[in-house]
Amino acid sequence: MPDIGLFDLAIFLVGAFAAAFVTGLAGFAFGLVAAAIWLHALTPVQVVALIVAYALLVQGYAVWKLKQALNIGRLIPFIVGSAVGIPVGVIILKWASPSDLRIAVGLLLLLFSLYNFIRPKLPQVKQAGSLLDAIVGMFNGLLAGSTGLGGILPTIWSGVRGWSKDEQRAVFQPTAVATFLMTIVWLGGAGTITADIGRLFAIGLPVLIAGTWLGWKLYGRIDEATFRKVVLFVLLASGVSLLLAS
Repeated sequence: MPDIGLFDLAIFLVGAFAAAFVTGLAGFAFGLVAAAIWLHALTPVQVVALIVAYALLVQGYAVWKLKQALNIGRLIPFIVGSAVGIPVGVIILKWASPSDLRIAVGLLLLLFSLYNFIRPKLPQVKQAGSLLDAIVGMFNGLLAGSTGLGGILPTIWSGVRGWSKDEQRAVFQPTAVATFLMTIVWLGGAGTITADIGRLFAIGLPVLIAGTWLGWKLYGRIDEATFRKVVLFVLLASGVSLLLAS
C-alpha cells in the first residue's frame, strides 16, 4: 500500500478513472483531467510521473494505429526540441515548491479551457519551418518535465500550421509519446521515481484500463460536443480551485 491515506488514495483512483474515461470517449485531455484531480491529493512529483507513465500507455496504442501515416521528417524537429526542454522541466519540478506548481497547472487548466471555449481564429503559418517547430517542441518538453502536460502545445501549433486533422494527429500524438518516454527516462535518472510511485501506478492500472474501456464503449453513443463542453467546464472549475488552494 502506498504511503498515503485512504481518502487520498480514493481521489487518485477517481482521477485515474476519470482521465482514462474522458480520453477514451473524447480523445483528449488525459493529463489535464488527471492533474486537476490528483493535485488535491498527491505531490507534484507523483502527479507528473504518473501522468507521463499512464499517458504513455494510453497514447502509445493510438500511435501504433497511426504508424502508416507518420512523417518522420516532420516529427524530428518537435522531438529534438522536446529533448532539449525536458531536462529543464525536470529541474524545475525538482526545485519548485508544490504551491508554485499547483498555480502553474491551475493557469494551464484555465488557459486550455478558455482557449477551447473561445476557439480564437489563430493566424496560419504554413511556411513556419522546422526551426519554429523545434522551439514549440522545446517548450513542450519543458512543460512535460515540470507538469507532465506534454502534448498541449504541439496540438495547438499543428492547427496553426494549417495541416489537415489527420496530419495534425500524426504529429501531436507521436510527439507526445516520444516526449513522455524521454520524460520517464529523465525522471528516473533524476531519482524522482520512487517505490511509492511504482505502487500507485500498479494500483491504478486496472482502474485506468476500466476507464479507457468504458470510454471506448460509449464512444459514439453520447453527444460528444456536449460532453466536451462539460469536461471543459470541469477543467475550468478545477483550475480556479487549484489557484485558490495555492
